Amino acid sequence: MSDESATNDGKAAILNRNHSRSYYAGLAVMGVFYLAAGANHLIHPLTYLAVMPPYIPAPAAMIAISGAAEIFGGVGLLIPNGFVFFRTRAAAAWGIVALLIAVSPVHINMCLHPEQFPAVPVWAIWLRLPLQLPLIGWAWIYTRP
Repeated sequence: MSDESATNDGKAAILNRNHSRSYYAGLAVMGVFYLAAGANHLIHPLTYLAVMPPYIPAPAAMIAISGAAEIFGGVGLLIPNGFVFFRTRAAAAWGIVALLIAVSPVHINMCLHPEQFPAVPVWAIWLRLPLQLPLIGWAWIYTRP
């Protein structure tokens, strides 16, 4: 068997892999969640601007970029592997993991300065930071074939 044939067989196995219904349900829920979250960033940027740390440059642009990244991630999760890239869903999931890590400074800043966000209950501020871990874990599930 040639190396090319073995590589093609491996790709076919990944593209044709069967997962459980709950796997695909979670994938669909996550995809729609990030589509909605990204759209919300673009539709209501002032909400997010209010929580941006002062040391983040070009906060309005960062909000638009993160919103677009969420939309691309959501779309990427919903597109079948092999339709655009060999592992489209895995690439989108890795992008979401990176995005969740990248926005951590916002959550940390809110925890350090809750008095700057009187409209947000302190318990909600503190819940947002550890909530990133299960969200990262959920996305990580879809990084693997």
